[in-house]
Amino acid sequence: MKNIDNTPFDEEKNSHKENTTDRQKTFLSYLHDMVFALVCILLVFMLLFRLVVVSGPSMRQTLENGDSLILLNNVLYNQPKYGDIVVACKKDYKNGEPIIKRVIATEGQTVDIDFTAGLVFVDGKALDEPYTNTPTNLAEGMTFPLTVGKGQLFVMGDNRNESKDSRDPHIGLIDKREVLGRAIFLALPGVNPETRERDFGRIGVLN
Repeated sequence: MKNIDNTPFDEEKNSHKENTTDRQKTFLSYLHDMVFALVCILLVFMLLFRLVVVSGPSMRQTLENGDSLILLNNVLYNQPKYGDIVVACKKDYKNGEPIIKRVIATEGQTVDIDFTAGLVFVDGKALDEPYTNTPTNLAEGMTFPLTVGKGQLFVMGDNRNESKDSRDPHIGLIDKREVLGRAIFLALPGVNPETRERDFGRIGVLN
């Protein structure tokens, strides 16, 4: 019987197997790198940022109930300034439940409020506050003028007549160490209770 030389066929078969194995190894290597990169990104995000959800109407119209915000963690954010939207926790207010407010004055500044005219003054100058939903007509118990102490902040909600904030003695001045971070981005709008829809056009950087 005549022997048949299968060498070319065997070499082609082995070459195909090797190519398949190489492709699998390359794919697994890419997959490993992608998973590693994703884990690193998640760890960095968790360390530097956090996600918070707005509860209540105190920051309307800037923020609505149910809005999901990305917060710059206090690891990087340690110098709050006027206009920043911050999240803070007062241990002696509602069991440390986070509150979202806007920084109005910082250490050493003096706040005064004309509740009849609805105007807020810092160091004797009336603030231009286009972000407010209502004038500041509601007095909540604090005595003015009020000078902000060392390492403290005076904060208020944008919806002035529906906000518990530094005008209320139960909250008062916020210690900078109580600030969790600054809200920098509206990631997901809350559901409008009237339309039952989300206004995705509101997504973006917060001012």
